Amino acid sequence: METAFLGSAFQKEHYPKTRSPIVAFAGRSNVGKSSLINRLIGRKRLAKTSSKPGRTQAINFYDIDGRWVFVDLPGYGYAKVAKQVRAGWAPMIEEFLENHSDLKLAILIVDARHRPSELDRQMKTYLENCGIDYRIVATKSDKLSANQRRRSIDRAREFLGVNTIVPFSAATGRGKKELWHIIREVCTHG
Repeated sequence: METAFLGSAFQKEHYPKTRSPIVAFAGRSNVGKSSLINRLIGRKRLAKTSSKPGRTQAINFYDIDGRWVFVDLPGYGYAKVAKQVRAGWAPMIEEFLENHSDLKLAILIVDARHRPSELDRQMKTYLENCGIDYRIVATKSDKLSANQRRRSIDRAREFLGVNTIVPFSAATGRGKKELWHIIREVCTHG
């Protein structure tokens, strides 16, 4: 798979010019967005990862095989960054989600180890209100037993009011095939 970093942007004037379908990845800080992207594309360090929340501070664009553009959005919620930096993320994310005509799918990422937060529910509602096709993925599912994972997914489905959540593990690749199937289906037929 051919991949390339297209650039980072804080404003729409700096978005890379592309006509490929866009898949945006959204979630709380430190939920594993960058690790998920890296596992999906089979690269260890295309999307930068960190153990510290809030490292993704711009909107990062990645070309995937000349067929799709993956967009890593800044995380919402807790992050050890200046309040004014954090306050700027919401308008930046909203501008992107509401006005990018090539956006075909948003992947809303939650942590399988924890109950989704009210911020996760607000993001899900926001995507629905904007008419953006989305799927929910629960990362770090490898850190739970099969029973814990099932209970966690059921709890998250109920809290978020959705039928399906894809369990995913950047460590083992669990959920990778299912997520690629969704991306291809939505971006080709959506």
